[in-house]
Amino acid sequence: MKIPFLQRGPGKPAKMINASLLRASFERRAVLIGAVQGGVGVLLALRLGYLSVAENEKYRLESESNRVNLTLIPPRRGWILDRDGAPLASNRADFRVDLIPERLVDADATIDRLGELLSLEPARIADIKDKVNTSRGFQPVEVASGLAYEDFAALSVRLPEFPGVVPQRGFSRLYPTASSVGHLIGYVGPASAEEYEKDPNPLLITPGYKIGKDGLEKQFEKELRGVPGARRVEVTAGGRIVRDLETREDVQGAPIKLTIDGPLQDYAARRIGLESGSVVVMDCRTGDLLCMASMPSFDPNSFSDGIGGVEYAMLRDDERVPLRNKVLKGLYPPGSTVKPMVSMALMQAGIDPEETVNCGGGLRVGNRVFGCWNRRGHGATNMAKAIYQSCDVYFYSMAQRIGMQPIADMARRCGMGQEFPLPVTSQFFGTVPDPAWKMKKWGREWQTFDTVNATIGQGYMLSSPLQLAVMASRLATGKHVMPRLTLDTRPQGFDKADFSTEQVSYVRKAMSDVVNGPGTAGRARLPIENTLMAGKTGTAQVVSLSISNGKSGPWKYRDHGLFIFFAPYDNPRYAGAVVIEHGGGSGAAYPIARDVMTFLFDPAKGLEALAALEAGWGGTAQQRLEARYAAYAAERGASVSRPPRRDEEILDRVDAEARRAATQTDAIAGEVIAPRPEANPSGTPPGAPAAPAASPSPAPASPAPPAETAR
Repeated sequence: MKIPFLQRGPGKPAKMINASLLRASFERRAVLIGAVQGGVGVLLALRLGYLSVAENEKYRLESESNRVNLTLIPPRRGWILDRDGAPLASNRADFRVDLIPERLVDADATIDRLGELLSLEPARIADIKDKVNTSRGFQPVEVASGLAYEDFAALSVRLPEFPGVVPQRGFSRLYPTASSVGHLIGYVGPASAEEYEKDPNPLLITPGYKIGKDGLEKQFEKELRGVPGARRVEVTAGGRIVRDLETREDVQGAPIKLTIDGPLQDYAARRIGLESGSVVVMDCRTGDLLCMASMPSFDPNSFSDGIGGVEYAMLRDDERVPLRNKVLKGLYPPGSTVKPMVSMALMQAGIDPEETVNCGGGLRVGNRVFGCWNRRGHGATNMAKAIYQSCDVYFYSMAQRIGMQPIADMARRCGMGQEFPLPVTSQFFGTVPDPAWKMKKWGREWQTFDTVNATIGQGYMLSSPLQLAVMASRLATGKHVMPRLTLDTRPQGFDKADFSTEQVSYVRKAMSDVVNGPGTAGRARLPIENTLMAGKTGTAQVVSLSISNGKSGPWKYRDHGLFIFFAPYDNPRYAGAVVIEHGGGSGAAYPIARDVMTFLFDPAKGLEALAALEAGWGGTAQQRLEARYAAYAAERGASVSRPPRRDEEILDRVDAEARRAATQTDAIAGEVIAPRPEANPSGTPPGAPAAPAASPSPAPASPAPPAETAR
């Protein structure tokens, strides 16, 4: 019988199925499945053996990390000390709060609640939100530091409500003299994403850890950093601490001992007062930099805490550029302060210092007339009189005889146009022009009027306050004094004499007469018996006479005031320079030098003079800065633009602006510079004993205008 649905084709018989066939089919399938299962079992056994033996250490550590939490303890930074061991940058115990952006659930809500709990100002809350939005997720953002213990405790007990919030006890940077050392010491701050990419050290993203951002803090980062500590604690699955297991203490960074005299640095910064400028003082015997004050300045404590938008806007918009280090990055025409240096060049070229030039008030050079500051003229003038009376015609005449190259070479020997081996992040080294320089820079031949302008410190010549201080120390000692900033640096240059003893004595005496004789800076006489200071005034014209007379009008068009000095004049121990930007002439500079040197020789008398001045200025520099910030914040509130996210952007902008400012005088470099009227005050500072005239030379014929017009 045929069954149709069992057929495979037309007329094909159906396949017969019996128990034997079914049994064979089942056995084959059972063997196949068993083989597969056995293979899987072998693989699982091999994998288990691999995990148990080869990967044992890895998973043991991961298991341990679930039970034990290991955190880095940021090391305390090394202190920065002055020459006597007093701290210029130290550490203080601190309660602080940071945010880790990637751990926040609702960033804005969390920050708002923190603001209420910690009583933060609206501007500060806005700054924090901006930083959280622009920072890398792993990069800690500081909320507040220096918290009272009560605020810290109140936040700590609410931590479950604030994921991503990290309160901690630690140490923060403290700058005791604040703005007085802002430019010198610099500041610290959290590492940026770029810095972390260059150095992927876990320490750099540890909440509360900060690195040097500017100044000596940045330059000595490796020495100051120290070695981090570590803390191991046992935690639950939810992260709650059960017990401490082990703690390894951090190792504080090494201290850096500077040559800076802390009290002098603070005094000089305060004495600059309402002006914009700098003071540099050196020890002539060692090259130690005792003071490098640049004002106005900023409070490095603010930057280290994370400067807010309001304070940054106040500093950014100030025309007196408080963010610029004027000692290292301020470049100015040196004015008549170069005349003692030019005199050295003249003597080296064979000019007899007793040879006279008749000054009739001006000198024709080609088709131009170059005037002297004394329009009536100085009459017969030798080199000494040309220095202490600052006679321009004498130097016009003599410089043409020897040419510019010997003067340029002497300027470099005296430190101008030079970069010094100091531990600073950068320094501008100005310009000493000569024929080759002008051809390379401008593609033009050197002209006689270029020499005439340069010989009175104008034209293309530019120098920094540090270079002027080095020049003063080399003129005072005759040695190739090199500045140093750390006490572990060996003094240099004292085995090399730049000038002969006779030439040094001649210039010293002439510079003493600038202050103590019939010279141009009688009000710079020290109110200290038997201690005479020598110096040289200078006024640097920055715009043409068609724009400003140099003493009135917009501040940025007024002349710079300069003064180089050393004391005691017959056995120099200290030398330095004061530069006051747009002060209207040297009358703004040499009273500051007088008071700074008074403080060095008699601190009580110097502080007495400063107290009287600050009473009229509205307090110390730091007090005025805080008052100004309060007024600025009250006027503008939180409406100002946010500061740049990266500190490097701030520093690059400051450098670029400084370079632009240095080119301001290029516009008048080819013009005839009309020297400003000079004074010849014979009076002494109030309350000071009259200093005996140090030279029998007669006073100039012109009547003495007010001292403030001196150059």
